[in-house]
Amino acid sequence: MFLKKLDKYILKKFLTTFFFSIALILMIFIVFDIKDKLPTFTTKDIALKEIVLDYYLMFIPYYGNFFSPVFIFISVIFFTSKMAQQTEFIAILSSGTSFNRVLRPYLMGAFIISFGSLLLNHLILPKAFKIKIGFEDKWINNNYTNDERNIHRKIGKNTLLYLQSYDNKINTGYKISLEEVVDNKQTYFLSADNMLWDSLSSEWVLTNVHERKITIQDRLDTLKNQKPIYHQENIYLTTKKMKLEFAPIDMWRDESKIETKTYFELKSYIKREKAKGSNRIELYEVEMYKRTSFPFATFILTIIGVCVSSRKVRGGVGSQIALGLFLTCIYIMLMYIFITIATTGVASPLLAVWVPNIIFSFVALYFYRTAQK
Repeated sequence: MFLKKLDKYILKKFLTTFFFSIALILMIFIVFDIKDKLPTFTTKDIALKEIVLDYYLMFIPYYGNFFSPVFIFISVIFFTSKMAQQTEFIAILSSGTSFNRVLRPYLMGAFIISFGSLLLNHLILPKAFKIKIGFEDKWINNNYTNDERNIHRKIGKNTLLYLQSYDNKINTGYKISLEEVVDNKQTYFLSADNMLWDSLSSEWVLTNVHERKITIQDRLDTLKNQKPIYHQENIYLTTKKMKLEFAPIDMWRDESKIETKTYFELKSYIKREKAKGSNRIELYEVEMYKRTSFPFATFILTIIGVCVSSRKVRGGVGSQIALGLFLTCIYIMLMYIFITIATTGVASPLLAVWVPNIIFSFVALYFYRTAQK
């Protein structure tokens, strides 16, 4: 059989300890969250089914996955240090089993959890988060309202869009102007009173539209130093339908834009935003790279956890758990520091997101070399 008794024994302890600890912390989170939101739930008369299915059912996998690398680390240290205190590790190593062989079931468990985390991050959680954030916007955020004014967006290589204001509840923009500029020369200008999103055709319906098209004539103005002659055409329309590289999602909160998108949707969205010249690219790229780097940390933290806690020490497991918690705090601190650096554009998002893993890879190597073998 592929799995030996040792593999089954350690793998069972690993997974049961992890799922028990993550379930325990989630129960605590849910209790505090219910306490915080109970006035909202009761005063707004929200259906219990909606609270359970649309909020807490989406709450559990999101935060469970978010904290999984940290609780893998704590779980490994907890049950491994107990094994060490009961001299189980001494017995295993004394029987001729190598330390690398002992590591195998730990890495198997880390692979199972990290692979599941990758699937959740890239494909499953974005759909769950869309339901959760919809519930929050409807009931908790008082139907989230976009309060931006004088909104400027580059929505194409040469196209600029201006909106005086935007109402995200009815997907309507007010006091619109659209401009196309080629080689620093305006070639098209449009103004309209408002624009309403048509979800059936995925187009904008503009009202009271004034268009101005500017074209260069084939001949030159010989009386004015051979400068080209421009022709201007003015058009007025009561309504006009237009398909733009701009949709209601572009006016959502950043969390809604990026955390509700699967890997392929997010990658396509980043490509479109780059073409528009968006100044939020770093934020979107950090989210995409973080979805992969965070599950990968599972392997690094698992190796450190085994190496730290496999040695029997005086004073019981307390010192080993304390060291584990300290290293966990250092990892989380590094992660947030470098993510902040990346979102400000100081460093490459890809490099910044992976720096904590790179640093802790060297930490893992140090503990591996000094581990009891």
